[in-house]
Amino acid sequence: MKYYIISGEASGDLHGSNLMRAIYAKDPAADIRFWGGDRMAAVGGVMAKSIKDIAFMGFVEVAAHLHEVLGNLRYCKDDITRFAPDVVVLIDYPGFNLKIAKFAHDKGYRTVYYISPQVWAWKKGRIRTMRRCIDRLCCILPFERQFYIENKFNQATYVGHPLLDEVARYKAQAREQEDAERPIIALLPGSRCQEVRKTLPLMLSVAARRTEYRYEVAGVSMLGEAFYRQLMKDATDNVSLRMDSTYDVLSSARAAVVCSGTATLEAALFKVPQVVCYRANALSVALARRLLKIKYISLVNLIADAPVVRELIQDDFNVETLEGELRMVAEEGPQRSKMLDAYEQIVELLGAQGASDRVAQECMAFCN
Repeated sequence: MKYYIISGEASGDLHGSNLMRAIYAKDPAADIRFWGGDRMAAVGGVMAKSIKDIAFMGFVEVAAHLHEVLGNLRYCKDDITRFAPDVVVLIDYPGFNLKIAKFAHDKGYRTVYYISPQVWAWKKGRIRTMRRCIDRLCCILPFERQFYIENKFNQATYVGHPLLDEVARYKAQAREQEDAERPIIALLPGSRCQEVRKTLPLMLSVAARRTEYRYEVAGVSMLGEAFYRQLMKDATDNVSLRMDSTYDVLSSARAAVVCSGTATLEAALFKVPQVVCYRANALSVALARRLLKIKYISLVNLIADAPVVRELIQDDFNVETLEGELRMVAEEGPQRSKMLDAYEQIVELLGAQGASDRVAQECMAFCN
C-alpha cells in the first residue's frame, strides 16, 4: 500500500515515526511519503517536506507567514496527486491538515485523521467539514469519542494515547540514574521558536534565584543548539542544555516547568510534578481567550477535567509567581502529593498501550 503521512510539528514527528514503525511491521512493502522531521526520516520512507519549514503557530504568526503557508498547501496538493496514495494519513496540525483532508476527499483519496483536531475547544463548526471529508478519525484523548458521537460524527474511534507507548519504551531501555548532588528541575520551554523565546528567559530567571537546584533545559535539534545558547548566554552556572533528551531530563527531575503542550502529559507520565506556563503574542492570546471554550490549556488538566497542575498564562507567568509555584511542587508537601496522586488517575483514564498499532490497523483494514 501507498501511504502519504502529514505531520506539522515535533510531537507529530514523534507520533508519525511510531506509526510508520507499526505500518512497516504490518506491511513490510509499504511505500510511505511524508511531511515530518528527523524521527520519521530515521524510520524510512521519503520526506516530501520538513517540519522545519512549516511549523508556524498563533493567529498573528500564521498571518505573517501566509505566503509560505499557501505555498505549502499548493505543493502538498500537487505532491499527493503525483504520488497517488491509497490513504492520506493526517496527524494533528488541523489548520493545514483539514484543508488537505477536504482536497484529498474531493479527489477520491481515502483519509485517516490521527490525533483529533480540538474542535471540542473551539471551531466546533469544523465538524461539518470533518463529517464530509474524514473517513476515519483516531482520537487519543478518552473524552473525545463521546464528544463526536454526541455531535453525530460516527467515524471516530479511541485508540489510546501514543505517549503511553513512547514512555514505556523509554523506561524499558533506560538505565538507573545516580542521584545528583542537587535536585534537578526540568525546563521544557516548548518546541517552536516563538514559544522558546517567550518562555525560556523567564525560566532562567527563576534558576538564578533558586540556586539550590540544578536546571536542565530540554532543547530540540529542529531549532538548533546555537539558538538555545544565545538565549542562555547570561544563564547562571547551575543551568545546562540537553538536546533531544527530554525523557532523560524528565527521568531524573524532581520537578518541571513546562510550556503548555504535549510535554505536560509527558511530565505526568514520568511522575514529575510540574508548573505549566504559556506566553505568546498578546493579540493571539486575546483572540484565543475569546474563541476557546475550555477551562484549561494543559493536557493534564483537560484529561482530568480538574486543576491538577497550576497554569500560568501571560501576565500570570512572571518570575515571582513561577518561583512560588515551583517551590510548592518541588518540596515535599500537600500540593506535590496531591499532584502525584492525580497523575495515577490520569494514567488509568488513558487506558491501554498500543495506539500506533491500532492506527496502523485502521489504515490497512480500511483500504483493503
